[in-house]
Amino acid sequence: MLLRIRVRLPDRPGSLGQVARILGVAGADVVQMTVLERDNGRALDDFTVAWSAGAGIDRLCDGLGSVPGVEIVGVWPTAEPQGAFPDAALIGQLAADPARGAVTLADAVPCLLSADWAALAETGPGGTATRHRSGPGTADADGAAGDGLPDLEPVRPRAFTAPDGTQYAISPVTGDLVLVVARTGAPPFHRTEVFRLAQLAGAAEAVLDGTTDHDLVRSS
Repeated sequence: MLLRIRVRLPDRPGSLGQVARILGVAGADVVQMTVLERDNGRALDDFTVAWSAGAGIDRLCDGLGSVPGVEIVGVWPTAEPQGAFPDAALIGQLAADPARGAVTLADAVPCLLSADWAALAETGPGGTATRHRSGPGTADADGAAGDGLPDLEPVRPRAFTAPDGTQYAISPVTGDLVLVVARTGAPPFHRTEVFRLAQLAGAAEAVLDGTTDHDLVRSS
């Protein structure tokens, strides 16, 4: 299984290597690392590691906690796609089958952003309706009033935390469609993740220009 580990650490030579070594000693195989931010002598990094399914993470957390100055922000399961350029591959899929449109985008985004599920919501004077929902344990919804989605206003690329602790990131796609991504048991979506979501939504809008909202959410 894959885990996403978000840590805050001193931004000085050797800190990153020390964290990577600790992860290796604990039995985690680092498959990817992303620097989210660097400011005031501190860095915020995401590590994606391969971890034995069913194994507890206490050893992992204890090891990281032993490194001076390292703070564990969150550890949660992920299913990130393989390949060096997954975003470009996704846009290629959209261009190859624009009739399926934003459904393909919503199906792919949970893996790209280490989220639990994504939804396409339609906003309008009558409120919000879920047009498609994708992710483990979810099913498509069509026309239900909101389907448990939080208030999406203002509709612009942003992240927020719902009262129940669910972390959300949203971005308009095209027409009245809004892409909603959610995860639980994880830190808030970082601004770089929101920016990535907005870039994907913007690229999808360009690829799908001229396709109606109805076409974008049809499942076949």
